[in-house]
Amino acid sequence: METKKQRIEIIDATRGLAVALMVAHHALYDMQAFLGAPEWFYHNPVFNVLQVIFVGLFMFVSGISSRFSRGNIERGVKALLLGVAISYVSIRILDMPILFGILSVLGTFMLFYGVTRKFWDNIPAKLAITLYIALIILSVLALRLFSPTSEIPAVRDILYVLGWNQQGYISFDHQTILPGIFVFLLGTRIGEYVKDGKLPQWFYEKKFPFFPVVGRNALLIYILHQPVLYGITLLIMYLQGATV
Repeated sequence: METKKQRIEIIDATRGLAVALMVAHHALYDMQAFLGAPEWFYHNPVFNVLQVIFVGLFMFVSGISSRFSRGNIERGVKALLLGVAISYVSIRILDMPILFGILSVLGTFMLFYGVTRKFWDNIPAKLAITLYIALIILSVLALRLFSPTSEIPAVRDILYVLGWNQQGYISFDHQTILPGIFVFLLGTRIGEYVKDGKLPQWFYEKKFPFFPVVGRNALLIYILHQPVLYGITLLIMYLQGATV
């Protein structure tokens, strides 16, 4: 009987670290927005850098995981539907709109890769890795150097999800297609080396405390963490009001 393949803990731990940083980042936001913490508590150079890191890790690790999956289209559809549900709740109930958040963007990437996988996989691995890194750099430069906009709502929507901010769009968790899609695709090619056992042995055997468990439950934590944080924030606000 075929045994189930053992999970690679360093991948789960990396995803878990990204989740922990995300929760900390959102907790700092709630403290600044609702509890009167100074603005630098949330907007500061350290967490600005860490935000880029944990979002990039989410996309990169998701790309690696997609290399192991034959059901990326199904996974992508599920993630997109969850992203839509979270957007609906955030707008209609919480009044904290989330437009094209991390689940939506990852679902888009999974679906895109599932549909076009043969094309990307036909590019030689070393060439693909070089190409994706170059496109990541070019995307970042394009987002910083240009500020396209349009009077056509549909075009503005496309520019927004690609990564160019548009007037009137407000989101508490906005991720972007650029450069994220190329970070994701880079992960799929690195995932090829991981899957084929071409990395050093320690990569497959290294054990980590705490973070792998967080990484294995990343989806559940993502769905629940902000309502929990918001509830804690409301409780603190109530207690502060009660003691004034």
